[in-house]
Amino acid sequence: MAHQTITALYDDYDAASTAVTRLEAAGVSHGDISVVSNNEGDRHAGRIGTGDHADTAHKAETAAGTGASLGTVVGGATGLLTGLGLLAIPGVGPVVAAGWLVATLTGAGIGAAAGGLVGALTGAGISETDAHTYNEGIRRGGTLVTVRADEAHANTVMDILEEHGSVDVGERSNSWRSEGWSGPALTASDPAGPTPTNGLPPNAGGRPGVRTYPARPL
Repeated sequence: MAHQTITALYDDYDAASTAVTRLEAAGVSHGDISVVSNNEGDRHAGRIGTGDHADTAHKAETAAGTGASLGTVVGGATGLLTGLGLLAIPGVGPVVAAGWLVATLTGAGIGAAAGGLVGALTGAGISETDAHTYNEGIRRGGTLVTVRADEAHANTVMDILEEHGSVDVGERSNSWRSEGWSGPALTASDPAGPTPTNGLPPNAGGRPGVRTYPARPL
């Protein structure tokens, strides 16, 4: 059965966390969900497990280093969001993150986000244009939810993600460009519409709040 990587960007962390909770309640394993959220000003300090939050945040803000906190970042036994850990990502700054994407961000646990968020996202099958848009969205304060799903569950996942206020990333990236953002423009290899549909569920198109991509093995 074909699998997809499904993405949604949120302006509000609480909306994203509610979507994640709904996904888990619907039977999606927290091992198939990932969250990356801007942590400027240590705004998520009360949500992070162990580790020196302030020191890692300072390193991110001063470009003195990158890495993951000592918290469990792949998801606790009671749900993904209990496993939030702190990362410092070059070009983005301090974030909190949990889930399968974290292993890619941290070099499979060695603590260096060498490829950055764009590299982790493109490695998971997301188009380079969209990866840069998500990177910018997080840098500007947003939260990205990324889900791996098979065809049987893809529509349920997309419904839940949209119901909680995911943003239209095409519209948002156009707005940023009009303000001077220099992110890469759409290319011939990128989807022409809001969601690429080859090999994906029949009603995957026409969903501006989510995007889907053929999943790549990690």
